[in-house]
Amino acid sequence: MPQNPKFCPNARQKQPDTQLLQGNKRRYTSTILLNYHPRGGSSTTDQGEMENKGLLQSKELYQYILNTSVYPRESEFLKELRDATADYPGALMGTAPDAGQLMTLLLGLVNAKKTIEIGVFTGYSLLLTALAIPDDGKITAIDVSRKAYDDIGLPIIQKAGVEHKIDFVESVALPVLDKLLENAENEGTIDFAYVDADKVNYWNYHEKLLKLLRIGGVVVYDNTLWGGSVAKTDESLVPEPYRASRRHSIEFNKLIAADSRIRLSQVPVGDGSTISRLEDKPCLKESGM
Repeated sequence: MPQNPKFCPNARQKQPDTQLLQGNKRRYTSTILLNYHPRGGSSTTDQGEMENKGLLQSKELYQYILNTSVYPRESEFLKELRDATADYPGALMGTAPDAGQLMTLLLGLVNAKKTIEIGVFTGYSLLLTALAIPDDGKITAIDVSRKAYDDIGLPIIQKAGVEHKIDFVESVALPVLDKLLENAENEGTIDFAYVDADKVNYWNYHEKLLKLLRIGGVVVYDNTLWGGSVAKTDESLVPEPYRASRRHSIEFNKLIAADSRIRLSQVPVGDGSTISRLEDKPCLKESGM
């Protein structure tokens, strides 16, 4: 297990490996307890306890946030992509617009220029990243299939004039990260990473991304609250197809919370976003040191 977070002996110390499971398979979506509509609407699933992708208990309040703070600042290209995704098979996998707005803010705060994205789907988060970074910025975008991206996202990204910033790699993610790490010059060069992929490999991605990340760089992990199911004490209340990813999410949340190399915040936007920042010195638990 990771070091006790009360004492961080070294910000870049080696952390324990979990079982390495290859296969960045098409990422699951958090439809176990909810059903989010990418245009900002909501509906109830057969299993549903919540009615929108956000974890707010009031759909009216969630809609208020979207209407007041998110949609007015969303670019025309992002809106077009979000609307197009709404009618595409698997639309629930699209990044929630409020989570996307938070990503845009973080990208600006770290002055991101070189980024990695694991899990692309139609490319909403990819487009917002491309719009946020400088004209000479670069994104390594990794997904097992580029079909949804080609069908929906690519034409809009081309229209937005940011395709040149994107290097799309159609592959499972772990070998791509390993390939990057074969060149020592890549270590410590990434400013920002976004992970919205197979939950079983989140910790494996974390280990490799921290080697690629620069000090002060940020990684955002999506779906870490898994529709709120991580708080369920009775797993029988969670539909069986989603239980494995729930367990992986719970384990990842425990591991990353105890990781002395980073500071983190788990934010209940979208389906839960865990924001981690790589530190450069020993730290004490929530001491600010």
